[in-house]
Amino acid sequence: MPEIEIHGGMVAFELIGPEDGEVCVVTPGGRFAMTYPGVRPFAEAIAAGGKRVLIWDRPNCGVSDIQLFEQSESHMRATVLAGLIRQLGLGPVIAMGGSGGARDTLMLSILFPELVSKMIVWSIVGGAFSSMSLANVYVMNEIRTVRRGGIDGILKLTGPAGSWSDLVAASPRNEQRLRDLGAEEFERVMWRWFEAYMPKPNEAIPGVQDHKFASIDKPTLIVRGGANDIDHPRRTSFEVHALIPGSRLIDPPWPEDAWERSQELRDAGKGGIFDPWMLAVPTFLDFIDENAS
Repeated sequence: MPEIEIHGGMVAFELIGPEDGEVCVVTPGGRFAMTYPGVRPFAEAIAAGGKRVLIWDRPNCGVSDIQLFEQSESHMRATVLAGLIRQLGLGPVIAMGGSGGARDTLMLSILFPELVSKMIVWSIVGGAFSSMSLANVYVMNEIRTVRRGGIDGILKLTGPAGSWSDLVAASPRNEQRLRDLGAEEFERVMWRWFEAYMPKPNEAIPGVQDHKFASIDKPTLIVRGGANDIDHPRRTSFEVHALIPGSRLIDPPWPEDAWERSQELRDAGKGGIFDPWMLAVPTFLDFIDENAS
């Protein structure tokens, strides 16, 4: 797959759909690659609606290079995505993202508004439990490990999809990138990202002050969180809706318990956690095509 250098690291990407189609960027959650089950079928379904769809391996995902900078991982990914959009000559784009991808998409709209024409976000993480869960998954074990074992310890660290050992296995050059970074700088970044995940009364989503949402002036569609989804709380979707002027909040196009059931199916080897996204394709395409020139 093609790669391009952004901010000193290689970023893998793919463009799907007609070359003259309106450009959409799809960003998944977690540290999952664009090859993770459910991502490409969703992108292909959007492309079938006449759109040109960009999927990409964010830094620290898939075969893209490891990168560690900025005040949070989502700030970093938004910065890299902005560079990718500019170098490919694609902007402004319809930015779409779920879970961690929703956070990255919101950051893109806040930091680089000139690159976004519309925005669609769903499965937004926020609140004490889900934010602290992210800290546990992405930075707390890293801090313990690098303090005890340095970069050698990080290179052996296993865990959720997208762990550092997985990233080195997917792209061997990532080992040298980690060694060049060094244990001291790695730990410094992890502490900074840990701070972003700490729940704060003025942050509906981790690492983003509430007042910054007021700058978003693009048409925005927000999918409400599921009724019992503790990882993407319903309350957070209402808060983000209240903070973005003129945004539209809709009930989920999938069942209220889709997140819980999709995890069960994934664990049983019968499906993937992003499979429910396909149910949203008609709704998302309708929103994209509204008031299209």
